[in-house]
Amino acid sequence: MARSVAELVAHISEAMTLLPGDVILTGTPAGVGPLNIGDEVAVSVEGIGTLANKVVKR
Repeated sequence: MARSVAELVAHISEAMTLLPGDVILTGTPAGVGPLNIGDEVAVSVEGIGTLANKVVKR
């Protein structure tokens, strides 16, 4: 990461109030390649469930 988590939190909190449960997205981990048509992207939140979407051509 180009900045530490502490730096990101400090910078973001200058512009807005961060509340419990807020999520700060920091980008893609190393080794992850581009998405291709037909790939599925899923995001899971414990206690809530999973949202999955397929990558489609526009």
